[in-house]
Amino acid sequence: MSDALHRLLKVIKENDGINDKARLASVVAAAFHLIKDRSIYYCSDFAVRFSSSAGRNFGNTVLSLSNLRKYDDRPFIVCLVTPSENYCLMANTTFLKKISHSSQELRENNIRGSFNGSDIVREFVGIPNTPENFDRLYAIHEEIGFEGNLARLVEATNNISPSGARYHVGEDALAAILDAPSRRRVRRIR
Repeated sequence: MSDALHRLLKVIKENDGINDKARLASVVAAAFHLIKDRSIYYCSDFAVRFSSSAGRNFGNTVLSLSNLRKYDDRPFIVCLVTPSENYCLMANTTFLKKISHSSQELRENNIRGSFNGSDIVREFVGIPNTPENFDRLYAIHEEIGFEGNLARLVEATNNISPSGARYHVGEDALAAILDAPSRRRVRRIR
């Protein structure tokens, strides 16, 4: 692992419990003099995207495949900021299951769509997608690269089919949905 990536992971870990992705992004960007490109912070050694969630799993849209292509030549880290801990996942194209958001037109010659947090594998060929394995995982990705993953992602994405099952809202989900506007107002006031 590059020294810069090792230091990045250390700074992220030292800020467990920060519970504010914008604040963590500022801390990290300042520590490494990172360049910001929309939601991505990068340097020649790595690129990082900050997301937030109440827990360890998240389905938020992370990034478009065309934007990931720009950073797929270095470790691409997704940092999930939760109330108690920050989790890091390697999210280069090798570690994506599919491109699930707005990807109906995805083809090898038409790179469209975005991936969600749920599209990032948590384990790759028996290797957990955790910081202590990033060296091994990135070495595998370097051998495959963006072009080597593109055909697989196109095929996996085009094989997505609707389940046909209608979504039924349970009591807990209904309460969360109805409470969403009040949670949004609270965030804006801060």
